[in-house]
Amino acid sequence: MQVYTASTYSTFTSHESYTAAALNGRFLQPLSLSCGSLRFVSSSFKAADLTIERNPVVKPKPDPSTLVFGKQFSDHMLNISWSAAGGWEAPQIKPFQNLSLHPASSALHYSIELFEGMKAFRGVDNHIRLFRPMLNMERMYRSTERSCLPLFDKVELIKCINKLIEVDQEWVPYSTDASLYIRPTFIGTEPSLGVSRTGHSLLFVIIGPVGPYFATGGFSPVSLLADPRYVRAWRGGVGEYKMGGNYGPTIAVQSEAAKQGCQQVLWLYGENEEITEVGTMNLFIYWTTEKGEKELVTPPLDGVILPGVTRQSLLDLAREWGDFKVTERRVLMKELIDALEDGRILEVFGSGTACVVCPVGSLLYRGQTYQIPTMKNGPDLAKRFHKELTDIQYGRTPKDWAPVIV
Repeated sequence: MQVYTASTYSTFTSHESYTAAALNGRFLQPLSLSCGSLRFVSSSFKAADLTIERNPVVKPKPDPSTLVFGKQFSDHMLNISWSAAGGWEAPQIKPFQNLSLHPASSALHYSIELFEGMKAFRGVDNHIRLFRPMLNMERMYRSTERSCLPLFDKVELIKCINKLIEVDQEWVPYSTDASLYIRPTFIGTEPSLGVSRTGHSLLFVIIGPVGPYFATGGFSPVSLLADPRYVRAWRGGVGEYKMGGNYGPTIAVQSEAAKQGCQQVLWLYGENEEITEVGTMNLFIYWTTEKGEKELVTPPLDGVILPGVTRQSLLDLAREWGDFKVTERRVLMKELIDALEDGRILEVFGSGTACVVCPVGSLLYRGQTYQIPTMKNGPDLAKRFHKELTDIQYGRTPKDWAPVIV
């Protein structure tokens, strides 16, 4: 077992080297846009300057078996303020509390806002682990660039998050069926109206224990509505960034899916109806090709889908196994329907930090419901992925993807 320290991170997690070395450039691509003087990282906050104000009143910890997703939060939070005039202020861990924002804050009016989703796990050895945290930091950094918010040192932010988890470590559930959700958030707080680069911002992190993301439970299949009238993202837009503006507009379509008896939305794009994401998850199709070859296919990182950490992890595991062909390419709805009608579909499932792996059981498309044989086929592959990932996350399988932090 290796405990990862600040010096450990600094040896392999610079934003230039980590992606190239670990992912061969597949996970993230550099952003060519520039927001002027905000590009400099030298004035980033430092974890060494972190101050801690302990909460005098701590809340009772919930029973892990009663946890749902995103309803309970720990006793403390991390706050880091920035202004164009003064730069980054020293990071603060303080009692969990409401934010005080000017009514004209740019996050409220122009969605200058982004966030991340991460988890910490209490392992079978009682040590607490993160899961591939620098991939989240890479993605958050890119979202920051795209939002013209001030850049930061990714390793320093991880150090601050580690300290927050250490302070609230009793909030990490003593269970291998639950985890601690970590929500880094970055908002513009410019106290004036006008669509322009913000001169004030706040980076904060809140954490809380969570159970299964879907109310149906950990490994129950979901039903999908595929309606080409609705589009989640488009090339040249911001679908590949983790911004709140990508999520709020999907609620109405999710409600429409529920009216039609479906639990999630299969998002299509363009005249050819490219398959992109499923709900807030990345999508995987495991099938037999027309040539009789077993293949795992998922849409590529071409600007329309979010580069998920779990997505990348499934691809990495599958390529390590070498048991079937692994492909990242555009998949059309017609291909999926043809494969279903030919009986070539083996499994369809989504992946994400919140759900890990979620099987798909049926699809409603143009008035017709198609049954997907995911559960009929085990689902052997989805379960294999789920076991491999959770074994790593909870320390049953040692791997450098899951650094020990406490």
